[in-house]
This record gives sequence, C-alpha cells and structure tokens, in this order.
Amino acid sequence: MAQMTGGEAIVQALIDQDVDTLFGLPGVHNDWLYNALYDRRDKIRVIHTRHEQGAAYMALGYALARGDVGVFNVVPGPGLLNTGAALATAYGLNARVLCLTGQIPLHLIGKGTGILHEIPDQLGVIRLLTKWAERINSPAEAPTLVAEAFRQMRSGRPRPVGLEVPMDVLAQQAEVDSSSISLPVYAPPVDTELLEKAAQWLGRARNPMIYVGSGAQGVSAEITRLAEMLQAPVVGYRTGLGVLDGRHYLSLPLQPSHEFWKKTDVVLAVGTYMREPLKWGVDENLKLIRIDVDPTAHTIIHKPDIALTARAEDALLLLLERIESYNYIRDSREGEMLAIKAQWANHYAFLEPQRTYLKIIREELGEDGIFVDELTQIAYASRVLMPVYKPRTFISTGYQGTLGYGFPTALGVKVAHPNKPVISVAGDGGFMFSAQELATAVQHKIGVVVLLFNNNQYGNVQQMQKSLYDNRVIASDLHNPDFVKLTESFGAQAFRAETLQQLREAIRKGFAVDVPTVIEIPVGDMPSIDRLRKLPRVRPPAS
Repeated sequence: MAQMTGGEAIVQALIDQDVDTLFGLPGVHNDWLYNALYDRRDKIRVIHTRHEQGAAYMALGYALARGDVGVFNVVPGPGLLNTGAALATAYGLNARVLCLTGQIPLHLIGKGTGILHEIPDQLGVIRLLTKWAERINSPAEAPTLVAEAFRQMRSGRPRPVGLEVPMDVLAQQAEVDSSSISLPVYAPPVDTELLEKAAQWLGRARNPMIYVGSGAQGVSAEITRLAEMLQAPVVGYRTGLGVLDGRHYLSLPLQPSHEFWKKTDVVLAVGTYMREPLKWGVDENLKLIRIDVDPTAHTIIHKPDIALTARAEDALLLLLERIESYNYIRDSREGEMLAIKAQWANHYAFLEPQRTYLKIIREELGEDGIFVDELTQIAYASRVLMPVYKPRTFISTGYQGTLGYGFPTALGVKVAHPNKPVISVAGDGGFMFSAQELATAVQHKIGVVVLLFNNNQYGNVQQMQKSLYDNRVIASDLHNPDFVKLTESFGAQAFRAETLQQLREAIRKGFAVDVPTVIEIPVGDMPSIDRLRKLPRVRPPAS
C-alpha cells in the first residue's frame, strides 16, 4: 500500500495499462490529475488542445489508427458536453476511447446547488454515449475501476467507456494498492458446430461473397487467404476498407458488388451490419453467415442463416482450418472481377474532378499513408474510387456523419503514427469547426497535411437545396477567411493550389515538415455520388 492522491492513483493505473499518451484540456476540477501527470511526464505525454471536442476527436483518431485505446480528459459539465459529438462518433465506430472527466465535489453531486460546471446526472449522460461508465469515489477505487474500464473496452464489442472523478477525490490522499491490476478480457467461445456448418456452406458455394466492416480490421491476412481460397470477392465500405488490399482483383467497392449479388449463393459478413446489400434483396437461394462479437448485432438488419458470435480473430482461424476439407479446386475469377470493375469505372466517369484529385492523393500517400475522410464530396467519392492498401489506413466517420470531425481526428492519427504520412481532406465548412487546433498541431509538432477544398459553402447542403427543394438556397453560403493567411498566422505551413502540379508539390512539402500544412484548393460545385447510392433490388424478397 502507498499513500497517493486520487490523481496519482489514476495516473499510475493508466501507466499500468500501458497508456503513454493523453489528450486533454485542463481546468480547476482536474488540477490534481494534472499535478500527477506533471510528476509522471516521463511516462505519459499530454497533448493539450484548444477545445474539448479536439481532445476527444484526437483520442478517437489515435484509437482507430492503433486499433487500441485512446484516452482523453476534460472538465465536467460543459467540458464533457463539448465532447459529445466525438463520443457519439466513437460509439458508432466501435472505437476504444476512454472518456476521463472531472466532476464537482462528491458530497454536492445531485444537490443542485449551482456549483461551477454542475449538470444534472452527468454520469447518466456519459452512460448514454458509452458502453460502460462509473464514478471513482475514492483514491483506493482508482486502480480497479481503471482496469475495469480497459477490460470493458477490450471485451466483446469495442466501444467507448467513461470514468468521472470528483475534484475532491482527485485531491484526497489515501492508502492505495500500488500493484498493477490486470483483469481478464472476455471473448465469446466459438460454436464449433455452427463453424463447421459455415465451412461446409462456403466450401461448396459456387458464388460466395465476403463483406467486411470495422470488426474485420484485425484479420486482414485471414480474409485475404479465405478470399483467394474461395475466389470470393471482398467488399468493404467506409470502415471495412483496407481489410483486403484495394489493388487485389478480388477487392470490390460496394457498388460493383451489386452486379455479383445477383448470383451470390453464400455471403459471409464479418464485423458488419451489411446495410446496403441487404436492400438489394434476399431470397431462398441466398444463405447468409454472420460473424460478430456482439450477439445483439446479428438480427438488427436481417436475420442470418448462421449467426456466429465470436471475435473475428478467433473464428476466422478456425474457419480456415475447416474449410479446406469442403472446398474444391476453383478457377480464378480475376477476369470476371476485372470486367465488373471496368464496367463500373464507366459509371464512375462522371465523378470529376474527384477522380483526378483522389488519384493524386493515393499516389502521394504511398504504401503506408493514412487517409482521413470528412463530410465532403471528395471524401464521399473516396469510399468507392480510392484503393486502400492496408488495414486502419482509411479513417471514416462511419454512419454518424459528424461534420468537422476530420481534422482533429487526423491529428490523433498522426500522433499514433508519427512516421507515416497522413492526409485529412476537408471542406471549408467542416474545417472551420476545429481550425483552432492548428495551434495544438504547431505546438506539439503534429505534421498532418490538410487538403481544404474551398467552395465557400456547405456544399452538400446547398446541392440538396438546389436539386431536391427547387433551389431554396438558405443558410449554406459561407464567408471564409483567407485560409493561407489564417494558417500561417498559427505558425503552420500553407499553400493555395490552383493546378494539379501545384497540389502535388504542396503535398510533398507538407510531408517534409513537422508542423501542419493546409493546402487550400479553390473548387466549384462537384457532381454528387448520390445517384449511385440507391441501387435497385436484384433479387426477390424472401418468402
């Protein structure tokens, strides 16, 4: 036992869980936490931001890029509420993010006395946006509850968790068990009978197809081997991109898989709801196999024929072992897949200038570069036009569609992988949600390259106003600063690229420095990918 403040106990518990980076914005409620972080600054790097949302989004980017835990700390009440969009995004993306927030003094919680930063039922608010949340009521509780938070993030379905700590608990001194605590992580056992049946169906299938989501990001090698064994196309969209190298002939974007769906007889869905394909129709000749660590996820969209509740990392290895006894020698589908891709290349031809910009981005990112999307036409097109080479190198907001998330999330990605090039694409509207984090990136030498496509409007909103609502354009035109001067005023690097060659040169200059680079690209209206999003039903409904 050792005498520790609550702050010291929490910091030691984080160190015991191998945390070496914390994103945060300090304040009076968390003084004793930052005192402890100062004393252990050789073990945990603190990256302080200019807004609470920046801290939370950076933790999200860090978690997504590493496939592990990102930690952020903020003050209670308004500080916590400012992180709500990032927590909601982390929840939707199944990201392991620890929200560590302060709280008013323990004896005043729930009293409604109007003390600084008091809000009704803060812990209840956190629980709405996380998988699990608790309050640390004494320094002695800190090691166990921090360990439990990490167990929750790493057991079953990964999602954010929360811990709140009253300010007096952070300051309080008490005896604390200083030994490291490691709690067992739970993984559901694989049902070998169902696995055997799945192996049989896949091995005997004539036209199998594999869909992957975020739950498959850790099994790239296994998915690649399975796809080649079955000659099955692999489809990822947003969070599933990069599981199979986008250059592989069996890698299909979402829309081209619509053509193959017509004759597919067995579908394997790994860590994905598979929302869009199921809208294309399911009949008695299509068998659906799902692998998901969350038992409640299987039937949310459509009940599968086989529901395997397991980690993809556990199930795929066993499936590969069993499938060989049922599989037959298959002819390569390379010609067929390349023909489908070529056909769809014609459908995508109208997406200019997005195609050309994305070609340059892909070439300049190289083999290991990481791309962070946004709510902008370039990013929408990237989900189907840009090949993604490796897992966790395409970072997306997923179904949340959180405008403004991209730049701060990209900063967290770069902190996670300082030696890899990172490009964040943004529109002028979304970038201004967090432009102040340029100061953070300069101070902490976070060299993200931002491609800022500027059309002086909330472009997607205005397109819909024009095309869907009889040109009722309102509240979507924007007055912007001079982005080059704005960026340079922070001490960052900035360029305005009006030609493709200028864009290439600016990207390369951005990759060569350790401060952020903003490249403003003046653009007009771009064609929308929306016409390719709602593809028709190609199979009759199930009887």
